[in-house]
Order: sequence, then structure tokens, then C-alpha cells
Amino acid sequence: MTDMPFDFDDGAPSVPVVCKPFGTSSQGKNVLLFTLSNRNGMQAQVTNFGGKLVSLLVPDKNGNFADVVLGYSTYPEWEKGNPYFGATIGRYANRIALGRFELEGKVYQLVTNNGPNALHGGPNGFHNVIWEAKEMQECCGVMLSYASMDGEEGYPGNLSVQVTYLLSNDNELTIRYSAKTDKATPLNLTHHSFFNLRGAGQGDVLGHRLMINADEFTPIDPTLIPTGEIRPVAGTPFDFTSSREIGERIDGDDVQLQYGSGYDHNFVIRGNGQRKLAAIVQEPESGRKMEVLTTEPGMQFYSGNFLDGSDVGKGGCPYGRRSAFCLETQHFPDSPNKNHFPNSILREGEVFNSETVYRFSS
Repeated sequence: MTDMPFDFDDGAPSVPVVCKPFGTSSQGKNVLLFTLSNRNGMQAQVTNFGGKLVSLLVPDKNGNFADVVLGYSTYPEWEKGNPYFGATIGRYANRIALGRFELEGKVYQLVTNNGPNALHGGPNGFHNVIWEAKEMQECCGVMLSYASMDGEEGYPGNLSVQVTYLLSNDNELTIRYSAKTDKATPLNLTHHSFFNLRGAGQGDVLGHRLMINADEFTPIDPTLIPTGEIRPVAGTPFDFTSSREIGERIDGDDVQLQYGSGYDHNFVIRGNGQRKLAAIVQEPESGRKMEVLTTEPGMQFYSGNFLDGSDVGKGGCPYGRRSAFCLETQHFPDSPNKNHFPNSILREGEVFNSETVYRFSS
């Protein structure tokens, strides 16, 4: 795993971080809501319930602001609603085949919650816990901390995790991850906002234009587990090396699209090590543009295929099929069972550090 320390001093913000009560969890714990603002009027709200991004106000080409992430208006709705909206995902983002892996000669069985597979750390993964939180006034941020116990959801080792959200005056929302363990464990942390650059609830995202900085992707089997192949995107509907509309080929006659009911695949991001460009999304009507930069080797592009209108979110809007997309920076799915994939095992004495940036402009 990586060991890359980051400088957390991003300069003094022009607007203080505001912390307010958000509700009380069903376990009786206090839930907080942190508002990060910059001098351009951009605003991000983060809760310590699941480390979730509750809202993200971004200006369009005319200076009009809209909330570009799906979610809910009140805490009870967040607790009962789609568990992945805006969430911090762990211990292991994405899928592990049959919820099983072998590590240091021992076979571990995880909780399975996605057909035969383990998904996003299990039903009580990081997206469903109350994190410790503190404001970072000196750099317009909030730091979230969580201690995941040995055996939680079947994972080995006591894991200490920190996730920091930072909002800069350059309209960059940066998410930084750090973790240590006392026993070898799989680790794959990501952010799971569902984006619509027209605004949450404002129709589908099929007209958004997407560029993914990847020459290869990892094909999946019918249960959405990577087969182990790393396949070139050239000549396939997965070629987003130049900007294309998300909906241009989404219903094409391709078995991979059929398995995912659209796009739900990991892309192999060009470059190694330090922060690199992963994707650019542009929405023509609003003029909003989002760039994704990351230190991670992969990124899951999910085109909201399983949204079905049953999630009724902010302003009473039902979130229908393909009304949002996700760009989840990550290590590859099922890496603990694929030795040729980038290493996703964190060992005692190592420090995991990762960073992803969502940069907005219009």
C-alpha cells in the first residue's frame, strides 16, 4: 500500500466552518452537520453519519448555484434511505467474490450483501457508522475518524481510519484518506456521491459528456465481479478516451453493458503514484465541469442503472434510472483474490494514504 504523507495546510479559508446538530441516530448517538464554504459561494455539507457528503452547491455558467449530489433533506431520511448516497465506503469498496479471501494462510468469510458477493464493506460498513469529527478552521475542512475493530463485518485487524474533506477557494473538494492496522487486512476506501451536474433530481445524466483517462478496463462476470482480464477499451463502448455523451452507447449490444445494465465497471487510470487526472465530466446546458484527480490506480464508473424512482430525495424529487453517475476512485474490485491486480493489502507498520479531488468550473 502507499505511504505518501500529505500537507494539510491549504491556506486560511475566508468563511469559517460551521457545525450544527443534524439529528440523533437510532443508537442514540449525536449526528453533526458541517458546512464548508469558500469565497466563491461554493458550499459542501458533510455529516459524521457514514462520512457522507450531504450537499454540494456549485455555480453554473451564469453564476446560479445548484446542489449537484443526490441525497435527502433530513437526517431520518438519510438513515433510512439509500445507504451509499454521498458515503465514505470501507473497509473494502466495491465487490469481493463470494465474500471470501485468503490472507497469510487463513481463509476469511465476510458478510455477503450483493447476491453471492460482499459489497462496500458489508451492510454495516463505514457508510453506516457514526464517525468522530472535528472542524479544521485553518484549512476549511472537517476530519473524520473511525476505529474499525478486528472481525468487524469479517475483516481482520484493528483498523484506524481518518477521512478529511477540504474545500478550497479554487473550487476543489479534496478528500484525503489515511489508515493504519495492527494485522494485515484488505483496504479499499472511496467516496460514493451520485452526481448530476444539472442539479439533483433534474432529469437523467445521459447528455453529460464524459472523458475517462484510461486505455483499459476490467471486464466483469454476470455477478459484477472482475474476471481478472484487463481489456483495452479501444473499439468498445468503454472507450471514453475522448469526450462522449454517457448515453451514446449505453444500451448497445455488448455483453458487458448487459451484465451491468449499463456502465458499472472499473477503469485502469493512466499513470502511477502521485495525483493524476482520472476523468472530466461536462454538462452542456449548465456549463458545469467536474474534473476528478486521484492517487488511486482505478475508478469505477457507474451510470445509475439501478436507481428506479423509489428513492425520493431533496425537494421531494424521485431519483429515477440513470438520474446520476458515480466516479469512485479505488483499488480494483476483488483485488484480494486477484494477485495480478494492484496490491490492496495494508499490513502492520504501514500507513495508507490516498487523495481524490473533485474540481469544479463553468
